Amino acid sequence: MAQTEYALPRPTFDKPVKLLMVVAPFYREIADHLVAGAKAECEAVSASHDLVEVPGALEIPAAIGIAERLSNFDGYVALGCVIRGETSHYETVCNDSSRGLTLLGLQGLCIGNGILTVENMDQAEARADPKRMNKGAGAAAAALHLIALTRKWGAPRKGVGFKPATDEIQLAGEAEAGNPRAGQPRA
Repeated sequence: MAQTEYALPRPTFDKPVKLLMVVAPFYREIADHLVAGAKAECEAVSASHDLVEVPGALEIPAAIGIAERLSNFDGYVALGCVIRGETSHYETVCNDSSRGLTLLGLQGLCIGNGILTVENMDQAEARADPKRMNKGAGAAAAALHLIALTRKWGAPRKGVGFKPATDEIQLAGEAEAGNPRAGQPRA
């Protein structure tokens, strides 16, 4: 029996979403197809996006880390292509770029990984094909789903445990309105 691919329904958002797409355009045509797929996915949910280019796949995690520290994006899309060559450089680039993105994700960043790691150009073209399985679109979808989860789980909390029931900050010893004994030492 043939396997069929399943894609989650697109998430919906009640507040604007802003993504940063970081692309390594070493193989320009492949990169352009991945970017087109990611942009189409963003537009389908009315998310805005910025695009930056970096020299190679190894620089993608660093660029995302910098953007997280210095900007205000909700999520990130990593795009590029690494094709196996004659040396072990392929393994280094694939493993280290993936590890860098994973570590950022484990810190709470919403990242879709669309860095293709393939054996040859035919495989790259198949995975960037705008009419078939565009992995750029899939990476943007992954980032958007993580943003939706973050917003769902990161909603304002009710008064549980040591969390105050309101956003108001009260310092120890301050009198509450209407309670003249609040903040006074006990007798």
